[in-house]
Amino acid sequence: MILHRLKGRWYLGRFHTLSNIGGISNLGNHFLPTDTRTFIPEPETAGCHFISQFTYAAQLARDLALPVASSLLFAETRDQKMIRGQLRKLRWPALILLAAATASAQNWPSFRGPNAAGVADERGLPTKWQSTSARWKTPIPGLAHSSPVVWGERVFITTAVSINSNPAFKADTDDNDPVPETGRYSWRIYCLDRQTGRIQWERVAHEGVPRVKRHLKASQANSTPVTDGQYVVTVFASEGLFCYDAEGRKLWQQDLGVLDPGLHDDPAVQWGYASSPIIWKNLVIVQCDGHAQSFLSAFDLKSGNRVWSTPRGELPSWSTPVIYQGKTRDELITNAPKFIRSYDPLTGKELWRFANSDLIVQVPAPFIANDLIYLTGGWPGGRPIKVLKPGGSGDISIKSGERSRPYVTWLSERGGPYVPTPIVYRDFLYVCGDRGVITCINAKTGEQLYQQRINNQSIGFSASPVAGDGKIYFASEDGDVYVLRAGSAYQLLAVNPMGEPLIATPAISGGMLIVRGQHNVFGITEDKK
Repeated sequence: MILHRLKGRWYLGRFHTLSNIGGISNLGNHFLPTDTRTFIPEPETAGCHFISQFTYAAQLARDLALPVASSLLFAETRDQKMIRGQLRKLRWPALILLAAATASAQNWPSFRGPNAAGVADERGLPTKWQSTSARWKTPIPGLAHSSPVVWGERVFITTAVSINSNPAFKADTDDNDPVPETGRYSWRIYCLDRQTGRIQWERVAHEGVPRVKRHLKASQANSTPVTDGQYVVTVFASEGLFCYDAEGRKLWQQDLGVLDPGLHDDPAVQWGYASSPIIWKNLVIVQCDGHAQSFLSAFDLKSGNRVWSTPRGELPSWSTPVIYQGKTRDELITNAPKFIRSYDPLTGKELWRFANSDLIVQVPAPFIANDLIYLTGGWPGGRPIKVLKPGGSGDISIKSGERSRPYVTWLSERGGPYVPTPIVYRDFLYVCGDRGVITCINAKTGEQLYQQRINNQSIGFSASPVAGDGKIYFASEDGDVYVLRAGSAYQLLAVNPMGEPLIATPAISGGMLIVRGQHNVFGITEDKK
């Protein structure tokens, strides 16, 4: 790293790249960029300063903490010597905390972002825009509904490119017949620059004829990749599980067998796989519920070796698992037609189960908020909403005639979504129905506060909502992004047309909303004019 001063402004660059970071601030004798936001403990005290967020803080911490710190180059001015001395006073725990805090604030590592919550701790997010006014727009070939994920300045996204023909796709359809797939596909992963949208690298993971058919509304690349900044893992359904490093080097792959979720009582009706992988500690975990097989598996993130695999005996599902991080234990939570289940993520042993009565389709993912587990969706029936407490053992289902419900915080027999996963933001649970009916509920009590159809003419909604900066974003299959103000009263702030169907869930990172459409990925920031 090189520290420069030019025309009264400080410039901090790593190797040959110089980045104007808006000056150096003297906060408690700590000279650091003014465009960083994280907690930095005083060298001699337990206190801390709060400085605004910027990616370079993580790079700074990383470079100072690694052995290459000895190669930092500074000009021999008195001011720069003082800065170097102040940086060296930062203790190693402070540097680790700096990197961790910055990473958690900026990164969107998996489906629905940090902790799969769909919420970003960001300010200055966009409200009103046009697709033509996006900061950047990058075409991605093929057809895919996987969502973008972000780590630092890298955006990772996947696709499936039909080599022989243009794949059939229709957002507005009630046709449940599978699309026959006889042509060859190329399954690919892309890395984009978050600032510019420029493609940094592209890799072909697999080529061949798909092993499973798909729904007309689906694609052959529905699963969102996951990253921890060092590894990038994606599932291309029956084509396998693939792991790359952040520079695009392929590290390993695993064949998961045939993954063929579809119509519950007819194995010939295949609709395509959609559950996304998650990373927990040194493991990558996948939930695979189909006709041919139903199981959970964990693989070593570094080597790709299978660590454990647990049969489930479930009906087909499309839900992504989530980790509950408790004070006494962590729990791996899954949602499926027969049961909601909790597992020990270290071993795959089942901890408890809760019956999902009379359901045969389950799409929304479970998520954690208020130290509770939120589970919704299902078909047929009223699409119930269940809010459960962790820590159970055995069968914690509600028994007939039972009044005591020790693990149920609240339950509604109706009101859940079919496809989108709801979101808890600032004490409120927001549920988006597949036809665009928005329901706002007190997240802790279950009291309904309002219900409003967002657009009477909308085709529907498949993407899950995301939130930040006091706003909630709903991406529609019509190609519009609706922006609502968070709160107990309905207030539509803007409707933003993107010009193409939106099935994937957006990502939020560094003040940017990243939206994946049928043909393009958009980077959208607040218009500063």
